[in-house]
Amino acid sequence: MMKRISCRIAFTVAAFLIATSAALSGRAHAQAPADYFPTSSWRTSAPQDQQLNKKILKRLLKRIRRNEISGIDSLLIARNGYLVTEEYFHGWGPDDLHSLQSDSKSVTSLLLGIALGQGKISSVDQQVLSFFPEYRKIRNLDDRKLAMTLQDLLTMRTGFDWSEDPYEGSPLFQLNNCQCDWLKFVLDWPMRETPRTRFEYNSGGVILLAGVIRNAAGINTDAFAQRYLFDPLGVTQVRWYYGEPDNLPHTGGGLNLRPRDMAKLGYLMLRRGRWESQQIVSADWVRASTARAVMRPRTFAGRSVDYGYLWWLLSMNGDAGPDYDDIYAASGAQGQWIFVIPKYDMVVVSTGSTPYFDQAVDFLYSDILPAVN
Repeated sequence: MMKRISCRIAFTVAAFLIATSAALSGRAHAQAPADYFPTSSWRTSAPQDQQLNKKILKRLLKRIRRNEISGIDSLLIARNGYLVTEEYFHGWGPDDLHSLQSDSKSVTSLLLGIALGQGKISSVDQQVLSFFPEYRKIRNLDDRKLAMTLQDLLTMRTGFDWSEDPYEGSPLFQLNNCQCDWLKFVLDWPMRETPRTRFEYNSGGVILLAGVIRNAAGINTDAFAQRYLFDPLGVTQVRWYYGEPDNLPHTGGGLNLRPRDMAKLGYLMLRRGRWESQQIVSADWVRASTARAVMRPRTFAGRSVDYGYLWWLLSMNGDAGPDYDDIYAASGAQGQWIFVIPKYDMVVVSTGSTPYFDQAVDFLYSDILPAVN
């Protein structure tokens, strides 16, 4: 009798272990290991294996292919570390570098955070002009310009008399076409008000940050970006738009990457600045970058958004506010987007060539978020 009981117990324990092993195996398939990073390549998975409704996503892709949503060049969705959707349209492919437009600004925020972590820059409260001793004569110099800090550039509250809407004839238009020293162009620009008075979108201020990083690190900003950001992420295909002085990269909107590599940048933010065994940018910087510095400066697709350090802050429910900034976004003209959604362990990338730059925000809320099971 004792032998029968022992056998029965042994069978029960074995069955339990097998069931437990199967369950753990299922969970491992559903979620990437904590130490997984897509340095060499992205792992792929079916949407349903990562708790995404494939029917909803298929309907979205059909609408894009039928041009019901116009001008979308790519759509990538990564969840739990797996690339579950990677689609290209209008002749674009996975190895094509796409203009990031103003997504370049969010990359610049990462670069400044890296320089800060290396001790090249001591604080975002440092005055901007202190980084440019080579410019001994700056036009329109006054106490307001002297007071401008790196934080003011990061939050688009520079105080410059600067408007980029409409683009034609704007200061940015002039800068992009002047074939002149971009840094001096911006530093010489007249002030309108005291810094931090109000939000005014300013690509020139982000180009100044390229000069800050270059002067603080002692190497050109593109080389700094490659060495300390792109190389660790395995991003080898990079193209910048350059200008003066000395082939300064256009950090306001001149970066080109593959959409897969845009997704890596989102994944870095999702992992709070860590990549494999290396803390590329500090978790404190990621938190600071995604904290609300400016409340509701704009709307995207009719939804209010907040602003951090060159990152837009959206909400899960579509309404910006103190308790709802759950999505971090890099946004660029003509439909360039990197959405980081920590709650769902998800990154969404969309590139485009469309005047309806914010339509990706619409289908993020109408299709992608509702597809999460």
